[in-house]
Amino acid sequence: MARDDRPPLVRRTALREGLVDIDGARIAEATEQLRHRGRASLHDRFHRVRMAGGLAVQAGLAAGVAYLISHKVLGNPQPVFAPISAVGTLAASVGQRFRRTVELIAGVGIGVAIGDFLIYLLGTGAWQLGLVVTVAILLTIFAGASVAIVIQAAATAVLIVTLSPSTQNLEIPRFVDAFLGGGVALLVTAVLLPLNPLRVINRAARPALDLLATQLDVTADGLRSRDRASVQRALDRLRNNKDELNTLAEAIEGAKETSTLSPARWHRRGELIHYAEAADPIDRAMRNTGTLIRRSVTLIEDEEPVPDPMPDAIGHLAESVRLLKHEFAAGEEPEKARERSLRAVSEAGRAYGAGVGFSGSVVIAQVRTTASDLLVASGIEQEEANRWIRTAFGEQERPIGEPAEPDEAPKPPTAPPVG
Repeated sequence: MARDDRPPLVRRTALREGLVDIDGARIAEATEQLRHRGRASLHDRFHRVRMAGGLAVQAGLAAGVAYLISHKVLGNPQPVFAPISAVGTLAASVGQRFRRTVELIAGVGIGVAIGDFLIYLLGTGAWQLGLVVTVAILLTIFAGASVAIVIQAAATAVLIVTLSPSTQNLEIPRFVDAFLGGGVALLVTAVLLPLNPLRVINRAARPALDLLATQLDVTADGLRSRDRASVQRALDRLRNNKDELNTLAEAIEGAKETSTLSPARWHRRGELIHYAEAADPIDRAMRNTGTLIRRSVTLIEDEEPVPDPMPDAIGHLAESVRLLKHEFAAGEEPEKARERSLRAVSEAGRAYGAGVGFSGSVVIAQVRTTASDLLVASGIEQEEANRWIRTAFGEQERPIGEPAEPDEAPKPPTAPPVG
């Protein structure tokens, strides 16, 4: 659309006289994009709040209980370290809270030992504080300690140096509070307020699976219309999927921990197997989809043929991901997701038979590989998934005249019709 280079006053006059506003459509489109982006951002913020809600309540409860026990039961007039230890155990180590408690206590011990020893030799002051922190960090790193222990040792050394002149016998209460805070955090996690591990994982898996399905849909539509820009945007968005995958991995580890520590959640162990085993194939499906989309961009650039079944196959992959998410959340056997994955492979076989170029053949191969990943994520063994993929793809991969193998695996259930 041509740009109106007339002076602003002339353009305003023309608008008042009823002429067409040639910039109106462009402005309206930009405004709608901003509005959609604002809604998406708000939705993401609420989702993050829901994801962290249970952890926030656990941390608050643990801090309050640790404070009460330290103050009322143990008689600590300033129970600061116990609630800090409880919150640090819960908030900094989803899925590794028992290990975090051990690291917390080890860090406190190292910090107390180094701080007391150097105070005894050098006294207190600014340069002594700097030296204590430096020595604590270097010694813990030399010993091969984790980052958590290094930080805790340095922080405890700071507290010992700064508070020792005004607070007597600080070392023992610091140890007790470290034990108390970590123990209360584990108590809250396991007994007082154990989260539903399946609900946590479902919420964490939703963004990763929604991202994968959406970008597959965008790619399918982009291939139909040969819209290179939209397919490139899908590729860029999928490349930035580390947050979604990290959230899912942490949620799975946290759910395993909860189902191990909490007697009330022991009956959930078997139901977690699907998710725990699905994490790696979902990650592989993300990576293979990235290759699929990247080759789709090249396909459009090189003006290769796009048989109608090719975008249909990619669309079926997207639907398979959505069905997998739904059936996992409902605790159902993901049969519909498996069938839709095989439908995608069947359509890919038809596209291959219709004739594709070099990049198109890579796209077809990645449809097969991604469908295999989704089958494995649904609980199918890799070897069996490969047999199903070969059967669904059809005769295109066999040399002309070569008969089908007599002992080939039985044909899986037919996918439901689209529509």
